[in-house]
Formats: sequence, structure tokens, C-alpha cells
Amino acid sequence: MYDRILVPTDGSEPAAVAGDMAIALAEAFEADVHAVFVQETGGWPFGLSEEETAELRRLGEEAVAAVADRAAEAGIEATTAVLEDSDPIHETVLAYADEHDIDAIVIGTRGRSGVGRMLVGSVTEQLLRESTIPVVTAHEETTVQWPFEGILVPVDGSATAHAALSEAIELAERIDAAVHLLHVVDTGLVTGDVDGGMVLEALEEAGEQALDIASDRVEQSAVTTVESSIVSGPPSHAICAYADEHGIDAIVMGTHGRTGIERVLLGSVSEGVIRRSEVPVFTTKAEPDG
Repeated sequence: MYDRILVPTDGSEPAAVAGDMAIALAEAFEADVHAVFVQETGGWPFGLSEEETAELRRLGEEAVAAVADRAAEAGIEATTAVLEDSDPIHETVLAYADEHDIDAIVIGTRGRSGVGRMLVGSVTEQLLRESTIPVVTAHEETTVQWPFEGILVPVDGSATAHAALSEAIELAERIDAAVHLLHVVDTGLVTGDVDGGMVLEALEEAGEQALDIASDRVEQSAVTTVESSIVSGPPSHAICAYADEHGIDAIVMGTHGRTGIERVLLGSVSEGVIRRSEVPVFTTKAEPDG
């Protein structure tokens, strides 16, 4: 599942949390860890002096060394690199991931400002949108309870939700975690002059079907516990509320979903969950057709 895990870091607190998450995953899957710092050379309007460039590199070397030191304490040897590139940070990270056959990227959602800046929200958002491999996010307030005991998977019957469930099942099987399936009836879809009762009933029926299909998949796996629920409300709020109320340790979800009456998991929903979630969030995309 995860043989090589990439941690982009800038030495900030969110990056430290992401590093710890990556190391925990590496232990569970006997995976290699790669820690990189992107020394972006094209993002400074007036350029950098030699002294500033040297200072930035020093910060980068310290940041990746900190991840390597924590990995060594867990018995894992980490590969480290300080990358100089004029391309946007997320493009450099994705290029490294492709070149080194990375299976997952674990990243913090905020970082420093000024000369130590790397992990700003826009970088993470770009990775979420463009990465073809799973992206795991954490911020400075994220609580990492390892090993996970409860994993939440929002489902809507879409291809991306199907891919997320596959990811969650494999993760749950490896660490003996319970899987919670959740369908959110988005009440915001009931607008205008439509028959609200009829629309809600159709949404609930679609949700029950999606949950039944997902439950069957989990029950056919080696996962021993599965709980299914259907709730109503704004999707990202409802997902995070369920996670909080049920002591969930991680959320695994797709980044896109269906449109129209069956729409639940849009990119904006996953980004909303990432901002609000107090636990790590794993995001996946469906495999492209063909």
C-alpha cells in the first residue's frame, strides 16, 4: 500500500505533526520515508541575496534533518533532500514524488512566513487538486492517535468515494481499525420551488443505497467492525461533527463526487473537512478510466 512516503517540510509545527504521521505510517507499512524542503527560487519579487539563499538552505537542511532524526528514533532511515527550483512548490513536490515512485504525500496545512516560508495553504490545496496519489494532511492542532482505532469514510456512491473506501479498508486491515461509513444528505440542495420533501426522500434513498454497497465491500474484507450512518446538514460540518462525536482517529475521503441530486463530496467539501478536522485526513482520487 505505502512503500515510499514523502514529507514536504519547512520545520514548522504543522510540518512536524505531518512528519510524525508519516513516520507512524512508515512503521506500520515498513515503508521508506523521504523528507524534502523546497528552496523556491522564483517566488521572491526582488530575488534573494547570497546570504539569504544560504540562510534558506540552512533552514531547509535543519528541517529535513529533524524529520530524519525522528525517523531514526523509530528505526527508519529517511532520505532527505533540499530542492532548489524556480517552479511553484507543489509542482516541485509532485515531480519529486513521480521521480521516486512515492505512494503517499503527508503534509502540514500551514507554515511559516518570510524567509522560512514553504507550506502555505495554497500549496496544500494545489497538491490536493493535482496529486494522483493519496495526500494526508495535518495541522498544528491535529491530534494523531496511533494506531488508529476508528476510520471514517464519507460515501456518496461516486468513483472517488469508492477509491477512498479501498484506501480505508487496506489501512484498517493493516492496523486492525474499525471503519465507519457516513452519508451526508446535503440539505443545501433543497432550494427554490421544488418539493423539498420529495427531494430529501430521494437524497436519503440514494444515501442508503451508497451505504449498503459500501457496507457490503467492507464486510467482504478482513475488517471486523463496520458502522453505517446517514445524517443531514452541510457536508463538511457534518463529517467533522461525526468524527468528533464518535472518537474517529482519521478520515479517508475522495476529493470529488457526483453532481446533481446525488452530489455530496465535492472538492470544496474535502477542503472544508481538512480545515476543520482535528484528526488526519487522507484524500484520494479515482483511477482514471482506461
